[in-house]
Amino acid sequence: MTVKKMTATEMTRKIFDKQSLFILDVRTEDAYRDWKVEGVNFEYLNIPYFDLLDGVEDILDHLPQDKEVVVVCAKEGSSVMVAEMLSEAGKDVSYLEGGMKAWSEHLEPVKIGDLQGGGELYQFVRIGKGCLSYMLVSNGEAAIIDATRMTEVFARFADEKGVEIKHVFDTHLHADHISGGRNIAEKTNATYWLPPKDAEEVTFAYQPLEDGSKVTIGNATIDIMALYTPGHTIGSTSFVIDQKYLLSGDILFIDSIGRPDLAGKAEDWVKDLRESLYIRYKELSEALIVLPAHFMIVAELNEDGSVAARLGTLFEENHGLNVKDEEIFRKMVTENLPPQPNAYQQIRETNMGKITPLEEEQREMEIGPNRCAVR
Repeated sequence: MTVKKMTATEMTRKIFDKQSLFILDVRTEDAYRDWKVEGVNFEYLNIPYFDLLDGVEDILDHLPQDKEVVVVCAKEGSSVMVAEMLSEAGKDVSYLEGGMKAWSEHLEPVKIGDLQGGGELYQFVRIGKGCLSYMLVSNGEAAIIDATRMTEVFARFADEKGVEIKHVFDTHLHADHISGGRNIAEKTNATYWLPPKDAEEVTFAYQPLEDGSKVTIGNATIDIMALYTPGHTIGSTSFVIDQKYLLSGDILFIDSIGRPDLAGKAEDWVKDLRESLYIRYKELSEALIVLPAHFMIVAELNEDGSVAARLGTLFEENHGLNVKDEEIFRKMVTENLPPQPNAYQQIRETNMGKITPLEEEQREMEIGPNRCAVR
């Protein structure tokens, strides 16, 4: 019997629209506790697949009659089998196409706004991983910032917009996901920019992204000002775009701040992190719209699915920006941190060009939730 499937795009729309959904997750308890599909109005039941091999009769009464039910597993196979058993038992269910593997890689473009003199800014929401990438388009040209390794998404979007990718930026050397920036630059002959203090061990050529840099995209002249804000990494760089948007990388998030320990430098960099957030950012206009490189939970998404907030609002509401005592701040960002991202050291080495894992290896390296923030 054929059962219905739900695509990652359809699941994302349900999250953006805050719809209700019941998820039957048939992965192991450890995998489920570590990372799951998250929605504001989602309900969950975790029953490992192996506990259902003899049948689904015992869980039928635990499934709602008035909510859509979706079965989720790691790669799809187990969820299809469970969904078929439930369908044969009279339940109307579907399964997540591609499982958590596909969920981890889905990118959803969201328009952030129009730019002065023409052009647009888009945010690409990697909904299952909490990563955020950006594309500026203007007068036939494009720039990409903090691209994920799913480079075909950006290439296809650029084609749809009829623009040529001219510049690719990474705000810092990423440790939680594999950057697609260098790959895109090589395929399109674009200039690849990287903060030099994060690039001391890289094995490839790059354009140094230094404080005060300005790059023009398109004939309308869109200035990207590099604002050097060390802390998450020693080279972390923020961008002010069009005098309106602050791309904060992994320094500042909507509901938290960046952790400084992913290169083993928490104690060394905590002073830099505080100075970046409490002094350098304070010099900026509070009207700037903060666009981070990650989000932590789906509650941070706005009504349109974007992740963005005024800098002034964050200075009022983000706890990480309101710790007056320096010693308390130091303890907050160096103690009781969440687990480090899966395979973060291998991811850093991949982004340095030191190793070149196969596609499936890269996928496995990235499995798991976003862990770039201080709790």
